[in-house]
Amino acid sequence: MRHEQYMRRCLQLAEMGMGSVAPNPMVGAVLVYEDRIIGEGYHMQYGQAHAEVNCIKSVKPEDIGLIEKSTLYVSLEPCNHHGKTPPCTELILQHRIPHVVSGCRDSFSKVNGAGIQRLKDAGVEVIEDVLKKEAAYLNRRFLTFHNERRPYVILKWAQTVDGYIGLEGGKPLKISNEMTDRLVHKWRSEESAIMVGTNTALSDNPALTTRLWPGNNPVRVAIDWDLRLPAESKLLDGSVPTIVINKIREEKINNIHYFSIENKSELIPSVMELLYHEQLITLIIEGGSKLLQSFIDADCWDEARVIINQSIRINRGVAAPVLNGHRLIQSNQVDNDEINLFARIRSNFSS
Repeated sequence: MRHEQYMRRCLQLAEMGMGSVAPNPMVGAVLVYEDRIIGEGYHMQYGQAHAEVNCIKSVKPEDIGLIEKSTLYVSLEPCNHHGKTPPCTELILQHRIPHVVSGCRDSFSKVNGAGIQRLKDAGVEVIEDVLKKEAAYLNRRFLTFHNERRPYVILKWAQTVDGYIGLEGGKPLKISNEMTDRLVHKWRSEESAIMVGTNTALSDNPALTTRLWPGNNPVRVAIDWDLRLPAESKLLDGSVPTIVINKIREEKINNIHYFSIENKSELIPSVMELLYHEQLITLIIEGGSKLLQSFIDADCWDEARVIINQSIRINRGVAAPVLNGHRLIQSNQVDNDEINLFARIRSNFSS
């Protein structure tokens, strides 16, 4: 139970890196001496110090002598390779930490058990898989990216109580309320990329930024098969890195990358391959209905966030996508908006 208590604290710390560490995983670390926490840390920013480094640095001068008698709890297997920072396993050995407790293994090919083995070979006592399910769920984006070699795909849409996402003729309809809009922008700040289809880009002229929430803007991805978007579109303003998927043009101009696909039937696998190559570990898709449904039908999605405004009924319009093979994970109410989180049943993280 003590191990689980400290691992839960690691997971709390790790989540503080949400939206700032991708394509790295979120990791938290806690150093414990005789049931007293003497150090805490988490991975705060991509390219900067890892959780273990920040944890050890946080130890007060009067407790430094206790490090070599302590247990290090870390939510993900310590790395054992040189990347933007040195291996965390070497730091652990340098400080003679005798016991390490980890949440789950790192599926990245350069780690994936090598960090655990390095510690064991050096005589460190290692306990694995403490709160493994919770640790894996926290890093479901990272683990999906490396296990399936594609981004973790999140579907998002807002619909009326009678199941429509827009008016007839493609006219936009404001559905979600102001509080939910802020939540949506928070969601955007947590993901690597965001996608819309041609019709949504033309009718709504979205910026797809996080202007209602402090945080990073995701890379924008627009499906514009015949390059119909006008030059004055917000998506083409160059303010945020943007990928335009089309069948005509292949070039990169400033912040806009035109990526050409010859066969429209290969759209989804081609986009997945491109985003994987670009190290974009997550993709949130915000419309329209046809694009969302194509990912559902291709069984290429991991979770769906569906906002239902219970006070709007329009009787006819553009029908909302229809999920299949899913289960409800969570449901919350924000004024007149019901926010439902669904997971794909076949996902490793659906329960």
